[in-house]
Amino acid sequence: MEDFYFYTEGLTVGYDGVPLVKNIRIHMKKGEILTLIGPNGAGKTTILRSIIRQLAPLGGVVWLDGKQTEKMSGRELSRKLSVVLTERIRPEMMTCEDVVATGRYPYTGTFGILTSEDRHIVRESMELVHILELKDRDFLEISDGQKQRVMLARALCQQPDIIVLDEPTSFLDIRYKLEFLSILQTMARTKNLSVLMSLHELDLAGRISDKIACVSGDKIDRFGTPEEIFTEGYIPKLYQMTTGFYDGRTGDLELPRPEGKPELLVIAGNGTGTSLFRKLQREQRPFAVGILWENDLDYPAARALAAQVVSVRAFHPIETSKKEQMKQLADQCRAVFCTLPPEEMTGMAAALREIRDYAASLGKLCSDP
Repeated sequence: MEDFYFYTEGLTVGYDGVPLVKNIRIHMKKGEILTLIGPNGAGKTTILRSIIRQLAPLGGVVWLDGKQTEKMSGRELSRKLSVVLTERIRPEMMTCEDVVATGRYPYTGTFGILTSEDRHIVRESMELVHILELKDRDFLEISDGQKQRVMLARALCQQPDIIVLDEPTSFLDIRYKLEFLSILQTMARTKNLSVLMSLHELDLAGRISDKIACVSGDKIDRFGTPEEIFTEGYIPKLYQMTTGFYDGRTGDLELPRPEGKPELLVIAGNGTGTSLFRKLQREQRPFAVGILWENDLDYPAARALAAQVVSVRAFHPIETSKKEQMKQLADQCRAVFCTLPPEEMTGMAAALREIRDYAASLGKLCSDP
């Protein structure tokens, strides 16, 4: 494992001598992002707390830069590894700059007095996460998103080689989630910072991570690149999903489809129908969709939400049997909606215009569902 800056060998974690997750083997190089995913209660936080020595592992070894972390002094470890946890700290009478500056304590003397170099690093860390304008603000008076960035600046202030974060986006809105993870990605790529974190947002985990470890049962069920993790059918199995639909290729999550025979037929394609599919799902109105190529933007949502989907393989022509199937559905359904504009129903998609015209001849073509 000499090529890896961080790795674990047979790590077992738990509480009061009772193992929760056993034989954990994960690793990453400098500058990589490794994310833990898995159901609530699976043990992601316990793994992180054991790695940073807040909890004593029940077995195994954590290696960091060629050394066993259990043999490092607290000061040595804090110079290589920094932590951002989910607990909301409440420092009294401290500005944001004061909070960030506490990240320099592994480098200061007994009295924690900052040198001019320390203060330069504090300022630089705040600039990196775009919070310099907050330096004189009371930490308790800023927003959750701003607090999380202050804590990230504090962690960066330690000048670590690896940063550990437990659900860092839990309290953030979508703007701050993206900003926060973008900063982490930039630090990993430009500063060679290794990042180890847990995330609930699977779509974000799939986009930012170099490696993903899936925690399930009492083990790491799967470890690899996002492409190796987000395969067809795996995520629903990992999270033991019993309702709804998750598409591993797109990261789309859909609620259960309406029950019953289709009452409505939707002619869609090129992503024009997905919002209508979801509207019909909210209204619990069963519907059919077609004709869709299996690589169409509308296909994942249609497959998840429609009672019936008429489809053809990607880049294949529409067979006569598929057109007849659509006409039969038009006969059976009480209304037909077409989300495709006429100029897109040409070439191989010309059959869709034929279906639309057939629905119009039945008096069933509608513009408002």
